[in-house]
Amino acid sequence: MLADHFPLLALRVRTPRLELRLPAPEELAALAELASEGVHEPGSMPFLVPWTDQEPALVARSLVQFHWLRLGRWSPDDWGLDLVVFRDGEVVGQQSVSAKRFAITREVHTGSWVGRRYQGQGIGTEMRRAVLHLAFAGLGAEEAASGAFEDNAASLAVSRKLGYRPDGVARHVVRDALAVEHRLRLGRDAWRDDIPVTIENLPPCLPLFGI
Repeated sequence: MLADHFPLLALRVRTPRLELRLPAPEELAALAELASEGVHEPGSMPFLVPWTDQEPALVARSLVQFHWLRLGRWSPDDWGLDLVVFRDGEVVGQQSVSAKRFAITREVHTGSWVGRRYQGQGIGTEMRRAVLHLAFAGLGAEEAASGAFEDNAASLAVSRKLGYRPDGVARHVVRDALAVEHRLRLGRDAWRDDIPVTIENLPPCLPLFGI
């Protein structure tokens, strides 16, 4: 099986409503189509790289290419895991976790998006809880960092709900305009496992995370 050579393909993270895992080809296509329908209001831009500022077909294609790129250049010292989020077998969004020199830093960074038709249903909070469980309980992380632009109220609300603390600001240029990012940080001491989360098939993956 392919997972014998790349164990991350068998990794599963589950919450009461959601399953997070790497996608099969047809599921990656479904994620790309969901992204092409829109993941935010046209007047806003929650991403540092404005990849959604393209025609729908190009949004879908760029997502597929980036997914393959991240897996293709995976290294235990520099990795990014882009998990597809499923609810009742249906693709609803993507939750990412990444790190550099994790064996030393024990720090991960997270990012995510939810398809517009699934927003406002608590999915974003639940999938962040899932990946934080993977980071802290599964991988032994000490810190989880995140960030959101000051007009991204939904993402900032999720972070506050989960106990993140302010970690300064960063000034970026997005769409040729100033975009102020609020950096946030959650330490192991403040992390709370408020819902049941299970992880399957993690041990064979640990060397890929640098552990």
